Amino acid sequence: MLTKEQKLKIIEAVRSRESNYRSRIRHAAALGISPSQLTRILKMQPELEGVLSDANWINIARKYDVPLTNEVHMKTARTAVFNHIWKQLEFAQENSVSGILCDRADIGKTHTALMYARENKNVAFIDCGRNKSKQDFIKAISKEFGLSTDATFNELFETLVFFLKTTDRPLIILDEFGDLRYPTYLEFKALWNATDKHCGWYAMGADGLATKINRHITYKKVGFAEIFSRLGNKYQRITPVNDKEFAAFQKKQITQIGLANGCDDVQRLHAKTNMSLRRIPIQISLERKLKAEENAGNEITKADNIDRPLPETVQCS
Repeated sequence: MLTKEQKLKIIEAVRSRESNYRSRIRHAAALGISPSQLTRILKMQPELEGVLSDANWINIARKYDVPLTNEVHMKTARTAVFNHIWKQLEFAQENSVSGILCDRADIGKTHTALMYARENKNVAFIDCGRNKSKQDFIKAISKEFGLSTDATFNELFETLVFFLKTTDRPLIILDEFGDLRYPTYLEFKALWNATDKHCGWYAMGADGLATKINRHITYKKVGFAEIFSRLGNKYQRITPVNDKEFAAFQKKQITQIGLANGCDDVQRLHAKTNMSLRRIPIQISLERKLKAEENAGNEITKADNIDRPLPETVQCS
């Protein structure tokens, strides 16, 4: 069961995003709760107990990246990847244009896109890996914009088209774009056609996304040449192709992130993370834990903690 303090942190995050939606009704729909429930938790009257289920609270915390444990809450560093993607998202939204980014994994693409979606109005972030079918895809976009999903597929599609054409500069970010099923790509094309010049689109994926699209274009798979054309006929890229140059690029990013989060020894961070951004929170958490234990007088050596290799099975996201 969540504590009152945890719920108050979630409420503060919800309150800070109120202006991102046309109305409280839309905001509530995006959160998966009723408008009356949203009003009650924002007013904090009566008591919060029983207004939402723990599942609702946790879903909202996940959506707005609210930490509920003592895990490390990382500060965002404005790395080269962050700045590049942020500027591209701004341009796509302001001008209702489309683009596609295909670049290496583990460079900060998803983190930047999620942060942009949380901080800007009329932006939907869609994880295509979790919404592969055309039904889930259209429902996910609709829900992100606060639209009701209680309708037939055709009704939902037409409502979404109307919303996107009458909303001020909406932007839809499609992460893991390569994970969609084939019929969903055709649905994306249909939605793009119906909202041309009214909505910005930004698709993202790793290097394999470009390989997939190119292969389908080469073998004349219906729809893919048109999709690539609608996304600008060009794969955007940020990192160097050369592995040696990329290592230097990634090292600089890790240094920036480490310094932004109070890391005292960025050289150690380079070594212990194996140049992976996903491992940074783990390593920083271990360092902070060691410092806390040392301050408390515990006789724990760095050799027993920081210098031991991280378990190979540890995964971060």
